[in-house]
Amino acid sequence: MGGPLANVAAFGSRVFDALDDLAPPRPDAAGEILSEAAREFRADALGVVEAHASRTGIAYGRAFSYRGSYEARPVAAGGSSATPADKSFDGFFVGASGRAYPPSTPLAEVPAVVPRGGVRTGETFVYVNGIATTREGQYRSLQLIAERTGGRVVGLHNATRGAFLDIIQSAGDTLDIGRNPAVDALADTVHDEITAGRSVHLMAHSQGALITSRALTDVRTRLMVEDGMTRREAESLLARVRVETFGGAAGFYPDGPQYVHYVNRLDPVSTLFGLGPVGNNLAAPGRGAIVHRFTERGDAHGFNETYLERRVPFGRARRGDFD
Repeated sequence: MGGPLANVAAFGSRVFDALDDLAPPRPDAAGEILSEAAREFRADALGVVEAHASRTGIAYGRAFSYRGSYEARPVAAGGSSATPADKSFDGFFVGASGRAYPPSTPLAEVPAVVPRGGVRTGETFVYVNGIATTREGQYRSLQLIAERTGGRVVGLHNATRGAFLDIIQSAGDTLDIGRNPAVDALADTVHDEITAGRSVHLMAHSQGALITSRALTDVRTRLMVEDGMTRREAESLLARVRVETFGGAAGFYPDGPQYVHYVNRLDPVSTLFGLGPVGNNLAAPGRGAIVHRFTERGDAHGFNETYLERRVPFGRARRGDFD
């Protein structure tokens, strides 16, 4: 496939080839960062045309996941830093005891993290983490979500390659270019659940909200292109999806799902890149969305310390009752 998109992809790849050539010959930190950035962006550039075409409905038949490309077994948690080991779990589910399961695993078969005092609700939450978060870091958040909600919680892991490369990936998610395994895995999961007649409840922080927005847009496109639905029918089916975002880096969410967005006015991520500190016509939170803005100092962008503490049950939030 040629045309402008192919030219953009080729140009971007050449730019990062040049950056790779400029990287210092010795294996210092700056050289490693530039080389890794070049490799990551080159891979994304090569996938721009196919990904954009499939997501906009220009092309048909794209697989919306990386199914079958991972080992079909859980992997014991291990390691604690942003290493290639974390990258290998991109798009995996994280369940009880921090064990990881391939994206092809049906959601119901992932052993969930549960509250220490026992489950108090029948709902299962799927949490997508933000940047610079290892699998072990996400697991800590999963346990806190379980305690806060009283429900079962499963993580959809957005792997980290380090903050610098995570930010580059976030830019690609904003522009809907390149492949992101977490986007594909989440889109598959949501599609499978709602077309089987089940509801799904998503929670997302920071870049996780970008991933969620992008995945839901993919699902809507897939319902129309592959399943033959009208836009209205697709959005009606998407009403089975409940979405809660916290400090989200996305300013656009597709219509259909039921949304509650939490925005700290002092959070630079959600105020600069997300829905903003005040309502505005440039943002699109999703039809009927509830946006709860508050002011909290300290760890303004922190999920565990700031946002989760502000979270109220979904039904209350949808009524605008945050007191």
